[in-house]
Amino acid sequence: MADVLYGKHPVLEALKADQPLEKVFVQHGQTGRMFDEIARQARRRGIVVAEVPSGRLSELAPGVSHQGVVALVGSVRYAELPDLVALGSADNPTFLVLLDGIEDPHNLGAIIRTAEAAGAHGLVIPKHGAVGVTDVVHKTSAGATAYLPIARVTNLVHAMTELKAAGVWIVGTAGDEAASRPHTSVDYRGPIALVVGSEGSGMRRLVREGCDFLVSIPMRGQIESLNASVAAGVGLYEAVRQRLGGEPTKG
Repeated sequence: MADVLYGKHPVLEALKADQPLEKVFVQHGQTGRMFDEIARQARRRGIVVAEVPSGRLSELAPGVSHQGVVALVGSVRYAELPDLVALGSADNPTFLVLLDGIEDPHNLGAIIRTAEAAGAHGLVIPKHGAVGVTDVVHKTSAGATAYLPIARVTNLVHAMTELKAAGVWIVGTAGDEAASRPHTSVDYRGPIALVVGSEGSGMRRLVREGCDFLVSIPMRGQIESLNASVAAGVGLYEAVRQRLGGEPTKG
């Protein structure tokens, strides 16, 4: 049986702290500020909130005062950053994806699915200001979370510094005129980490400044930016093209 967390305050704090929770159960008819905040925080992270009879809560958390709310603790086991780097080899150099503040679980799930399909060795996400691996992410990834190692770090900029020290080049998808070159012109055939920014504001300033290269994806229409998961897919499959024998373009 899955581990459970119960009580209004513990569940709310776990949600705020982005601890891995799979689902939240709330007793039918419960109202009030804290229950509203629990529902809001769960929606923010893409975690399902189910209204159930009191008896169901007692089954999930027997013999305790659950205060009308019980959460199932996620079984996510995050990897360590050095472990992801170690997955690379001479024949298949380290290939990672770093996400800076992705908040939509559907986007995260889609990126995980694409990264796994593209042969990436792992994904790196921040602990704060971003969604973790929830049940919605599991579902959206179509099972890819079971195969792609994911590291969750306290500070993404520090993680980038650690990757650089390990010989990994950092490529940021800037998506604007500040980008130094087209996304096809960077050499992805060596140890590489692709950084994708948040849905709304893109990469934060310090993350942007920590990149070795900033690249842009051509935009020919009236829309000025791509969905984060689409941008990730474009970058990932340029890396795949080159790793299968293609050459970087001149630009």
